[in-house]
Amino acid sequence: MKDILPAHIGIIMDGNGRWARMRGLPRIEGHRQGEESIMEAVRFCAARGIKALSLFAFSTENWERPPEEVRFLVNMSREVLRKRLEEFMELGVRLRHLGRRDRIPEKILAWFDLAAAVTAGNRGLNLNINFNYGGRREILDASLRAAEAVRSGSLRPEAIDEEALREFFYAPDLPDMDLLVRTAGEMRISNFMLWHLAGAEIVVTPVLWPDFGRKDLEKALQEYRRRKEMEESDFHPPAGGRFP
Repeated sequence: MKDILPAHIGIIMDGNGRWARMRGLPRIEGHRQGEESIMEAVRFCAARGIKALSLFAFSTENWERPPEEVRFLVNMSREVLRKRLEEFMELGVRLRHLGRRDRIPEKILAWFDLAAAVTAGNRGLNLNINFNYGGRREILDASLRAAEAVRSGSLRPEAIDEEALREFFYAPDLPDMDLLVRTAGEMRISNFMLWHLAGAEIVVTPVLWPDFGRKDLEKALQEYRRRKEMEESDFHPPAGGRFP
């Protein structure tokens, strides 16, 4: 039987602070531990032939967190790129930053740009790091760009439809999301890729992100496969989204 795989997976990586608090550690230790979970998800998706993986690394609202935690998260993004770039190349991963560039320090942007340039020719997994990202803000930014195109005369108002607006998103070639996974048991989408999530299956797991591994992602894929098979048989499962 042909394996039913999502083309585009998104992950809201939640529970780092809770993981640290349960162990009497600073919140940043939870984020530090979560780095390996990021790499396990990337390796898994690259090996399974998933086309795109979007990771919610830092939201536009996260700037309001304690300054020490913000500094750590911003610098962690650079360290992950610096340490893992060679492995991304070995895995055939194409990496890019999705989000606004304002407020991100130039030295961090330089690493995002370098990683995007170095991996641009890879033809494996498309890894999107959603950093300084907000779903509403992406739609607003796309609308503003479309309005400017109308003002300049390069776009006719009557030509604007969903596909035309998509061309102004941060990554116009990125397909809609098929599966969203959220860790730590939270039942929210937290302003993550609102446009792309329109038809996605949502799976929530109680596992905290630093403990999330391949077996947990495989469970999410199994649940996705189960739902799609039920759709094909015209049977719809009850509302929900959790799996044990």
